[in-house]
Amino acid sequence: MNKRGEREGYGVASFAREGEERGERLVLQMTDRSGKRKEGNALRSLLHFQRYSLFSLLSSLSSFLFIFFLLSCDGTQYEFSSRHSYLVLDNNAHQDPTLASAMTPYSGVFVAITLKNKGGAQYFQFTSNQGQSSESIFNAIDQRRTVLLGMNEGLIVGYSQWSDLTFYAYDRECPNCFNPDVVPIRSKALQMSSTGIATCQSCHRKYDLNSGGIVVDGDKGDKLVRYRAGTTGAYGVLNVN
Repeated sequence: MNKRGEREGYGVASFAREGEERGERLVLQMTDRSGKRKEGNALRSLLHFQRYSLFSLLSSLSSFLFIFFLLSCDGTQYEFSSRHSYLVLDNNAHQDPTLASAMTPYSGVFVAITLKNKGGAQYFQFTSNQGQSSESIFNAIDQRRTVLLGMNEGLIVGYSQWSDLTFYAYDRECPNCFNPDVVPIRSKALQMSSTGIATCQSCHRKYDLNSGGIVVDGDKGDKLVRYRAGTTGAYGVLNVN
């Protein structure tokens, strides 16, 4: 800061102190002029306390805002993806046992859902981490619904084995290798194990499907892309959005 700035800063501070002193004198003059110094001292102490309290409040607020912005910029991932996915699948109509196994609590089953065209018809394909696979043709209701399976037409769904019984829906593509903006699109689909670990064949990262898709082996990186999901039962309705 140059000398002019120092002088201006000193002038502002002096003006503020002069205003405070005038305020104190005014309050003291409003008290009994018979010489009650105790009351004057009490009022002076009260004014100092109020200024100290205001300063403490402003300091605390500044610290809070600093921590808030620091946390906002640390790269923490949101729980759910901002990307769009949409699927409503009624397994009461499809009666698919592979999909039903993933929508059964404590089953330890995760199922990959993809789409397939065969003979001019569209099918759901279901592949579980326990070796089961099946397919089910779109019915009339499915044909009228919007179906968007993540970034590259593939989802992984299933219950966590842990006690919280969270039902997960993940994107099937590796979040650290797949780029949906690259043309042509190059799939980096995950391979699932029977223990609930999903592995990328490109970067060799391993993700825990039972724990929110966190990286459990390999280089540090983003956890799996997760969508909001729910189910009404093994042969009920699956909803992903």
